[in-house]
Amino acid sequence: MTQDKEPIIRQAYCLYCLYLTTLIVGVFIQFSDESEFAVDLSKTGLTHVPRDLPPFVQFLDMSQNFLFELQTSDFSSLLGLKVLRLSHNRIQRLDFNVFNFNRHLEYLDVSHNHLQNISCYPVVSLKHLDLSFNDFSALPVCFEFSKLIQLDFLGLSATKFQQFDLLPVAHIHLNYILLDLGKYYVKEDETENLQILNTKTLHFIFPPNSLFSIQVNIQVNALGYLHLTNINLNNENCHVLMKFLLELTRGPTLINITLNNVETTWKCLVSVFQFLWSKPVEYLNIYNLTIVENINEEGFTYSETKLKALKIEHVTNKVFLFTKTALYSMFAEMNIMMLTISDTAFIHMLCPQAPSTFQFLNFTQNVFTDSIFQNCSNLVRLETLILQKNGLKSLFKVSLMTKDMPSLETLDVSWNLLESHRHEEDCIWVASIVVLNLSSNVLTDSVFRCLPPKVKVLDLHNNRITNIPKDVTHLEALQELNIAFNSLTDLPGCGSFSSLSVLIINHNSVFHPSADFFQSCHKIRSIDAGNNPFQCTCELREFVRNLGQVSSEVLEGWPDSYVCDYPERLKGTPLKDFHMSPLSCNTALLIVTIGASMLVLTASVTFLCLYLDLPWYLRMLCQWTQTRLRTRNVPIEDLQGTFQYHAFISYSEQDSAWVKNELVPCLEKENIQICLHERNFVPGKSIVENIINCIEKSYKSIFVLSPNFVQSEWCHYELYFAHHNLFHEGSNNLILILLEPIPQNSIPSKYHKLRALMTQRTYLEWPTEKSKHGLFWANIRAAFNIELTLTAENNDMKT
Repeated sequence: MTQDKEPIIRQAYCLYCLYLTTLIVGVFIQFSDESEFAVDLSKTGLTHVPRDLPPFVQFLDMSQNFLFELQTSDFSSLLGLKVLRLSHNRIQRLDFNVFNFNRHLEYLDVSHNHLQNISCYPVVSLKHLDLSFNDFSALPVCFEFSKLIQLDFLGLSATKFQQFDLLPVAHIHLNYILLDLGKYYVKEDETENLQILNTKTLHFIFPPNSLFSIQVNIQVNALGYLHLTNINLNNENCHVLMKFLLELTRGPTLINITLNNVETTWKCLVSVFQFLWSKPVEYLNIYNLTIVENINEEGFTYSETKLKALKIEHVTNKVFLFTKTALYSMFAEMNIMMLTISDTAFIHMLCPQAPSTFQFLNFTQNVFTDSIFQNCSNLVRLETLILQKNGLKSLFKVSLMTKDMPSLETLDVSWNLLESHRHEEDCIWVASIVVLNLSSNVLTDSVFRCLPPKVKVLDLHNNRITNIPKDVTHLEALQELNIAFNSLTDLPGCGSFSSLSVLIINHNSVFHPSADFFQSCHKIRSIDAGNNPFQCTCELREFVRNLGQVSSEVLEGWPDSYVCDYPERLKGTPLKDFHMSPLSCNTALLIVTIGASMLVLTASVTFLCLYLDLPWYLRMLCQWTQTRLRTRNVPIEDLQGTFQYHAFISYSEQDSAWVKNELVPCLEKENIQICLHERNFVPGKSIVENIINCIEKSYKSIFVLSPNFVQSEWCHYELYFAHHNLFHEGSNNLILILLEPIPQNSIPSKYHKLRALMTQRTYLEWPTEKSKHGLFWANIRAAFNIELTLTAENNDMKT
């Protein structure tokens, strides 16, 4: 089958050689906005060649303008010019001398102008020269053309021929000659001769709206492809075309004939088929065929033929009443390998009456129904059947159609109205099908219960599939699956497709693909899952991680086609840039992590409390902060008065050593004036009066608390008066220093003021460790961090 398809490729090359060359140039011109070497000035209303063209331009398009003449100065500065398009202008005369400076010019198109004559100058670099569709009376081939040894394409126009018009290029091995005979005129019953020695492809374009009347004997060597455009035939002039073809079809090299824009009767068309049936032609192509008058049953002898393929595309049938055997049996009984009848509005095709030689049938864009080829057992060699764009509706009936085609390998029924239903689990397919195209139908999930068991390539794109059922037919041979443009929400596993290697599932509704897809589909070598609405949440994290381990050669469209669609804040983010931590996606791990963190924090706090005495430090820092805030918030003018001392110190005599050796020296070193009872009480006054006076004349009252303090009655008096002064003045003038711990039960009940202060106010603890003394003294100094004016009895003191 592969060998039989190779001539089709050669045929396609022949049919469109001219257009392919033009297309290549068109591609270069399209880069005019992006490349500095291409300039597109087509359809711009030019009447002359611009003088400001960049000198480095290589591709210049000035087609479809109003140019009348060309001058040497127009192109003399374009030394690198390679491609020049001047078609569809109004040029009347061409002097090749204008290209004297364009040594690299390879492509010149001056078709569709008003040229009547040319002045030759050899532009030896030319490979493509198109002079067709002009007003030449004779073929414009001058002697200088003999030097164009690189010439590959030659397009010409003429109203008449002379036998040796093409002699100057006879030695050049041309690939394509285009002869425009749109204005050709020869007297009736007069025959001309034209000798064309070397070309692979010969293309004639005849007058479009007149009966075919060209009578020319064409002699050509090694002609492989013949293309005829604009053929108008009736029953009377049908023989003129066959006479025209007679000489051309004598040689064994002509394998491909293409007829384009043909209007003929059915009788003449059958006669042309019969004429070519015995010729060496292998491929016959007819495009844009119009059938007129009537269609009657015509006799045809299906003798042995070299013809392998007949292709008929776009048929307009102006005959509406005819028997189906007159038309359809003509094609059904052909003893050839390949038959294409597309875009014809045929409503039916008959089954061959005997075992057929058909291996390839293409009936694209007709109106065939489900009855086509039902119970047809004579297509025993058919390997490829294409029924695109018809009216097929039942997948079950399509399967029945194939059961009598034992050699069928490829079936294309795309672009129909096929539906699948549950009862189609009993579909009967021929076992030989390996390629099945069911795309662009209305198939649903149940299609997976009605598939050929040995299919290798399955195309289901553009249907209505939302899910692949679990009870799907096991397609163990399936290698390629195209299920794009459906509504699937997940990637299919390979449980039912154990040999799957290519998966196309783009443009679906896949938002949380299964993370284990690549584990279940270990044979996958190409997957295209792009353009799906991926939801970038925790569920997608594992799939993205697996994608990162897949080769870019396997993942089609990566990374551009794989982006987040949800949530909104991540919309448009490529999957390759989407990351979520394992902690945020694993609840159990999150709980364990929080628990472990709390355990570590608890252990750390316990360690700090037990071994570093953290609570004491925190209490001291808190007290220092509160003291500084209180000091700053009290206006200085509210504190000015008759203060004689910064602080009055109340303590037990048993604690006097600490007070005199530690507390007083430290405070007085900071210029803090201290009031002590043994040195500042006024003799002659009662103890109570002295206590009251000292407290009132002091900015702060410091009480050194200890078990000894609790046992001292005088200390209690001093504390009582200081506490009374606190509420009376509304100030924060008490500083409590806990020199030694005081058990709560050791405080006598009558000292309720002391009990209340111990519970309500914060006190400073004297630390036994030397390392903590600095923070203790900082708290003491913070209470006096303010400038006060003290008054003495005889003179003023300022600190």
